[in-house]
Amino acid sequence: MLVLAPKLLGPELLGLTRVITDAGITLATLATFGCIPVIYKFFPFYKSYLPKEKNDLPYITILICMAGFLLICLVGWLADDLIVRKYSERAPLFVQYKWMVYPFCFFMMCFMWLESFAWSYQQSAFSNGLREVLVRGIFTILLLVFFLKLVSVDLLILLFSLSYLLPSILLYYVLRKTDSFLFNKPFSTVTNRLGKRMVNFGLFIFGAHFLNLLSRTIDTFILAAKGDRGLIDTAVFTIATYIVTLMEVPQRSFNSVTIPILAEAWKDRDMTRINSIYKKSVETMTVIGLAMFSLTWLNIHNIALFLGKDFSGIELVVLCMGLGKLFDLSTGANGLIIGTSSYWKVDFFTNVIYTLIALPLNYFLISYFGLMGAAYSSLISITLFNVIRLLFLYVKFGMQPYTWKTPLLFLVVALLVFLIYLLPSQQNFIIDSVIRSVLFGAAFLPIIYFLKASEEVNKLIDGFVSRLKL
Repeated sequence: MLVLAPKLLGPELLGLTRVITDAGITLATLATFGCIPVIYKFFPFYKSYLPKEKNDLPYITILICMAGFLLICLVGWLADDLIVRKYSERAPLFVQYKWMVYPFCFFMMCFMWLESFAWSYQQSAFSNGLREVLVRGIFTILLLVFFLKLVSVDLLILLFSLSYLLPSILLYYVLRKTDSFLFNKPFSTVTNRLGKRMVNFGLFIFGAHFLNLLSRTIDTFILAAKGDRGLIDTAVFTIATYIVTLMEVPQRSFNSVTIPILAEAWKDRDMTRINSIYKKSVETMTVIGLAMFSLTWLNIHNIALFLGKDFSGIELVVLCMGLGKLFDLSTGANGLIIGTSSYWKVDFFTNVIYTLIALPLNYFLISYFGLMGAAYSSLISITLFNVIRLLFLYVKFGMQPYTWKTPLLFLVVALLVFLIYLLPSQQNFIIDSVIRSVLFGAAFLPIIYFLKASEEVNKLIDGFVSRLKL
């Protein structure tokens, strides 16, 4: 996204791929109608109380997903004229290729459905690899064949819309090899007993997750329609988003491992275990977030220099969005704890609040400030959203994961970043990046180790040091 896409696609085509991606993910989430959180929450009950030959959860949920996708296609067909009117002026390229959203949506929906079972069957490492590595590998290959003029723009966009086809096939194959992922016809005793709870839970959490996702992707659609440069502004925001998304990668891996553990802990009412997960998640995610944000900001001028004038203004966008993501990471597993608890309706209401804040903020701030308006909205919305969740866990369960080390760590790292930032820039941006990154890493690791900022990170450092001694 940083090296190849801006140079090989150009800003307008890059912006188009971002709109297709965000629209596809949003519609895929809508098409599932809450099946994904139901699988996370209730799979332990199906596993504990049913033999694999009676587990009807895969069969029921895939039928709901397929029905949801057909409904999405119908609504999209009816809304075609509206889409043309809204995007013809500033994003005519999207109008031309708008139908490519639907194959992307379908295979994204399939992958999301399969991924939820993969996490439940303890296959999270493989599914994460498909999402984080294979999909990006496919995109990289598409960039290269397009650059070599082996495919046209039409074929490029078509193949891009099929990005999740191969990952879905591979994940389905792995799940079938477990001999437990079967399509048994309904209705089992667990479904009959828990059906009403599952529907209630699924609709609430679905509403929460969909509103949260819509709030996070609406900026793309508004920028394409109202931004000064249309799809070009969308491309700049895309690059900034992907830079910040690098900070999310450890969080996604952590979530995939933590969700089934939290679900079991709530089933067993093990509050000690839940509190421990909360504290460790805050410690570890704060350390990771600080490291990744600091390295990004120390090198943002080099990134901007490489991208060129078409992506001007990206520095402040990354700063605002990065600070928001850093705060999000430093709040740990707050959302997972609420979402897997008996108070999961709170997840819905906090997402409603988040949406009510983010949607008007995005519209008005983008209208007045353009590209920077989207960044301001992202920072304000995500900060208020996490503050509400932190307060709920503290008031309801007395959970407070922070210690005096947390603000001290932020202060020390901020001072370190400031000192390295003052260094004179080298003429070669690669050498400059290496110098700044190495200096930061050499100082950051001892700081977090001796502050004991994270028990898990310290264990990793101790293990690495012991292997070096051997």
